[in-house]
Amino acid sequence: MTEFINMWKNYANFKDRTTVRGYWMAYLFYFISLVALAVICTVLTIVTDSLIFWAPYYLYALASFIPALAMAIRRLRDAGKEWYFYLVGFIPFVGIFILIYFLVQRSVADDGTPVV
Repeated sequence: MTEFINMWKNYANFKDRTTVRGYWMAYLFYFISLVALAVICTVLTIVTDSLIFWAPYYLYALASFIPALAMAIRRLRDAGKEWYFYLVGFIPFVGIFILIYFLVQRSVADDGTPVV
């Protein structure tokens, strides 16, 4: 949970580094929160027959886009890659697997950049 809180505290920090464990634990809590919110919104939509209950889900997804992007870029920096390696994820079919491969790489030697 600490890593997830750090994701929000460093929401616009694209310069530092994030460890493998820090990235994946924060991503796990991020994913669980998205799924839980989706389930709640689905139940409320079924019960009330109104799509307005999806608004909190979309607002949370929109609000968490920049912190999640910053965390991924910090993780790539820790793995020795530049920010533009994130764009590999947009290659159809294989891009996401290549990006995951980059994100699970071990940390490279410390270059003096603080780890968040």
